[in-house]
Order: sequence, then structure tokens, then C-alpha cells
Amino acid sequence: MTEQRMHQHFVDSADLIYQSAPLLSRALDDAVQTLTACITGGGKVLTWGDGAAAALAGYLAARLVSRFERERPGLAALQLGGNVVMRAALADSEDPGQVCARPLHALGQPGDVLVLLGASAVGAVGQAAMTAAHERDMSVVAITGAVSAELAWQLRETDVHVAVPSDRAARVIEVQLLVLHGLLDGLDAQLLGDDEESQT
Repeated sequence: MTEQRMHQHFVDSADLIYQSAPLLSRALDDAVQTLTACITGGGKVLTWGDGAAAALAGYLAARLVSRFERERPGLAALQLGGNVVMRAALADSEDPGQVCARPLHALGQPGDVLVLLGASAVGAVGQAAMTAAHERDMSVVAITGAVSAELAWQLRETDVHVAVPSDRAARVIEVQLLVLHGLLDGLDAQLLGDDEESQT
């Protein structure tokens, strides 16, 4: 019984990935263009992950600063909320919604991009982060699960929403990792040119 259950995880994940490909490709391309414009314009990428997606936000920032599959100069990126002391200080003295918004006000500049990740709905912290990013004339790339209706009224024309078509957090996170790999590969292709070897 356990073996069959484990097998089903692979089947469910593969099904969602297959279903997501045609639905997310356009939004993912838009996100690549947004990040490329930011980087080539001298801006930086600030990442925020809500809940379990915080690990993905840290992973994206790390891959931008270091490398993905090819050598390249480091790109300006920083995970917001990754500093435990700062996060604790802000949570202790501020409205919880300001845990990400306050660092955004301090660090964000016009032309920067906020990559906002959430495995399901983006809560008060994520909504406050989007508001802060817009106040700093930043674009937002929101990568969420299907339950994200609260984002619709906040999105601007310069923003991109990559909505994984599932409300099951574990499956969403699996697809979000693939989305991040697509973003990183697309950005490298824009900055360095196509590299067929990295596709094999």
C-alpha cells in the first residue's frame, strides 16, 4: 500500500507539470523579460517567500548571485526575510504585514523587481510587500498556487503572475522549483546567448 501511495506522488506531480507547461509558458517568458530588463538596467532582484516557499526565495537569490548551469558574473539579488535577527526584530515591533514591506522600503529602488513566492494564497505579508514594491516603482513577479484571487486587484501592467494550477501546496512547490529553473535558464539565455549543451 505504501509503495502504491509513493508511486501516486510521482504520477500526480508529472500530471501537474504536464498540465502547467502550456498554461505557464507565456507568463514565464514575461517574467524572464521583466528580470532581464531589471538586471540590464542596473537593478536588483529582491525575493520573498511566504511559509515553505521561503526556501525557494532563498534558492533563487543564491542562484542569481552565484550561477545556475553556466558561469557568469553574479547578479544583484537578495532574499528579504532571510536574516533571522532582522525578521525577529521586525516581527516583534511591527504589524506582521510589515515584515517584508519595511525592508522593501529601505532597499527597493525604481527598476528593481520583487519576486514573490507563495505555495497557496499570498497572505497579509505578501500583499503588504506588493504594495511596498509598487510604492518604490518596482515590478512584481508573483509565483503562487491557484488560490490567489486576492492578488488580482493589486497586479499592475508591469507585473507578472505565474499561477500554478493547483491548490495542493506540495505539488505547487514542486512546479515552482521547475518555474525557477526556467526563469534562471531563460535569464542566462538572454544575458549569455543560447547554449545547447545546458539543455542536454
